[in-house]
Amino acid sequence: METKPPIPLAVLVGIQTPDVDDVAHEASLKELGRLVKTLGYEMIGTVSQKREGTGAGLLLGSGKLAELAALTGGSGVVGSMAPPPKSKARQRFESAAATINPAEPDLGGPGEGATRKPEFVIVDHELSPSQIRNLERATGAQVLDRTGVIVEIFHRHANTREAKLQVEMARLKYVAPRMRESSAGGGRQQGPGAGESALDLDRRKIRDRLSELKDQLEAVQRDSDQRRSARRDQLRVALVGYTNAGKSSLMRALTGSQVLVEDKLFATLDTTVRALQPDTRPRVLVSDTVGFIKQLPHDLVASFRSTLAEALEASLLLFVVDASDPTYEAQLEVSRSVLREIGADVVPSRLVLNKIDRVDAAGRAALMEKHPDAILLSAHAPEDVSALRDTIIAFFEAAMVEDVLVLPYAKQGLIGEVYENARVLSEEYDETGRVLKVRGLPGAITRLRRSLSAH
Repeated sequence: METKPPIPLAVLVGIQTPDVDDVAHEASLKELGRLVKTLGYEMIGTVSQKREGTGAGLLLGSGKLAELAALTGGSGVVGSMAPPPKSKARQRFESAAATINPAEPDLGGPGEGATRKPEFVIVDHELSPSQIRNLERATGAQVLDRTGVIVEIFHRHANTREAKLQVEMARLKYVAPRMRESSAGGGRQQGPGAGESALDLDRRKIRDRLSELKDQLEAVQRDSDQRRSARRDQLRVALVGYTNAGKSSLMRALTGSQVLVEDKLFATLDTTVRALQPDTRPRVLVSDTVGFIKQLPHDLVASFRSTLAEALEASLLLFVVDASDPTYEAQLEVSRSVLREIGADVVPSRLVLNKIDRVDAAGRAALMEKHPDAILLSAHAPEDVSALRDTIIAFFEAAMVEDVLVLPYAKQGLIGEVYENARVLSEEYDETGRVLKVRGLPGAITRLRRSLSAH
């Protein structure tokens, strides 16, 4: 019977700087813990320290570093990565001791893993290559910073070809500068006749691979741009917001689609576009986008251009927020700042305070007072979802106008295009053709009129 490998163990490290209060610091560590859980690791401890900044070579003071090393089984000091030289007498002594007292097997099961030490140290900040190297030497564990964890989660969750290409690019951009001071790379020698070190060769391979990925991604995105262009005349709503705010649950409730819904961070990396249900005329498309998070790596924001383009080209943005999270306002600001970065802050938007069923009456009253224009709902309450659907339709209705279109008898094949882009209020017939009284957005009606009159 094949046994499963033990779950990797991890220790979290947080640094609280003077500009971060206790609540925000605790929330950030809690979020990092959820990221670690999403990665499939088990968190067994946390080491936190207040410091003026995060620029120190070891990040932690000597006392906290010793506390961390005690958890991981490290020495607590930064020494050389090379093992100390041993005399022949010392080697014979250690060999004899190992024969008399063989090491205890690491069983790794629950309750039996007392001898297991955490293999990972996860730090709630972005670290320099030298900081990672120093912490690894002091702790004897592999060190990942917050950015590294997010990049790894994206790497595991990407499903479509476009997302996989985007994530691989971001991952290589993250890895490349950290190779510079890696313990395995710095001392490698030139290969026979290569004319460059193995480390230089790896860097060149990464550059070549990035160029290759860029070309592939541009080809894929051209197809995505064409699909979006075909939807340009339609009414579009984009769900945006912090990761795990409930966007996918709301997407499923609004459209009846079987999109992935999981209670974990970054369950959705690929854009999903579905029609609002029950169907409307003209049709309203709803798109679910990748969630945002504090300190989302810039390369990931840049690489998910097409996903975020759904927000940029939408007619209406719904900012979905987990109202039950005490840090929801900070999360909302993160979402807005990312959308500002891509220029989507000019798109009309509404605030949706989701998971309101988890908020007590006093909390609801406070939210309504603070955000009087917000929509309070639970994605699992049909009446709330129906009310949101009515709000979406009313938003588009306010911009619509009524007009009369004449569809010549010779062009009756265009009737489907009319029904797709406008609501037909009445139909009559005269000697010129079918006379349609329609209601729709001014731009859509202008395009229909141009299409109907074209030779």
